[in-house]
Amino acid sequence: MAAAKVKSAALSVTHKCRNILAAGWEAHLNTIKADAKGSKGEIHTSRVHYMIQKGTPYLIVPENDLHNIVKLPIPPRVAMTGDVLRLKDSKVPIVADSLKKTIMKEHEASSAASHGVSAILSSAGATCRSRSEGLLSLLNEESSYSIFKFDIGSCVYIDSSGSSHNIELDSFEPPKSDLLMPFSAKLIDGINRSDSRRRALIFFCFEYFNALARDAVMLSIDHHGFDVLAKVPETDILANVPRKYHWKEFRFTFKEPAKNAEDFCRTLVELEEEVVKSMKSYSGLG
Repeated sequence: MAAAKVKSAALSVTHKCRNILAAGWEAHLNTIKADAKGSKGEIHTSRVHYMIQKGTPYLIVPENDLHNIVKLPIPPRVAMTGDVLRLKDSKVPIVADSLKKTIMKEHEASSAASHGVSAILSSAGATCRSRSEGLLSLLNEESSYSIFKFDIGSCVYIDSSGSSHNIELDSFEPPKSDLLMPFSAKLIDGINRSDSRRRALIFFCFEYFNALARDAVMLSIDHHGFDVLAKVPETDILANVPRKYHWKEFRFTFKEPAKNAEDFCRTLVELEEEVVKSMKSYSGLG
């Protein structure tokens, strides 16, 4: 089967941070301006674009939006602090060209996607965009931006309950360019807007975890699998007592990592077909 029929180990906090950074392209940039006396009372905040190229984060800021020392939160689950460094004039065209090529590569991959992938992407809501769609405006020659290198000083993972987890930078590897994570937001939204795929997520919870879910949604995806948030009974209770439900996360891991959006969707379809076949076999419907 495409996924092992056992409870899968949860992703590490470091891996979750990397996935969030790889999937996004916008951040709130807060700069703290220090004066001659060391005062840090003046804070400037704005929304900026970012990309991570060859392991280095770059901030893409409108030319009229000035920033200095930086704190970079990427809501809702990753916060980073560090220094914004101005690139040498000779390096700006090289980095800019590299970023543009990455944007175009993602845009071309989306345009050339198979029918199955396109169907999921097109099912996403109008306000849900892939990274390339969000960054295409940067290719407009009439737009003027400055590019800064972001030197990471600290990284914190903030979980769904609001608890913070410090990341050791020695063990943190920034995400590399790929053709899955930039499309993750649209894939998740497209899957969650499909009744049939939502039902498949419910089947997954029963098949792999013996969990009787009332509802389920795709929570996150990555190269190694996906996380599902399912509404399941809190405890085993008597038949004549109304059931109480709560939302619980379940992790499903692929046997082989998905290289891109095509791989991910193909593996998901294989899982759906295998689970339906398995449930038919022991329900007497097969």
